[in-house]
Amino acid sequence: MLVKIIIVFLGVMALIGMIGKALFPDAFRRVTSRPAKPPRCKGCGRYLIGKGGCDCGKA
Repeated sequence: MLVKIIIVFLGVMALIGMIGKALFPDAFRRVTSRPAKPPRCKGCGRYLIGKGGCDCGKA
């Protein structure tokens, strides 16, 4: 009986997934798009945090 409940549950989840994919086909691509690379200093290559410049004073 428990196996039957698990199989029905997985079937319902698969059905919900297929319906969601049919209604929103581009949703997965929007979620997995890569974020922009964080800004780096042109002089020393360290990551820039905040709006201020780098400590090296070159950029």
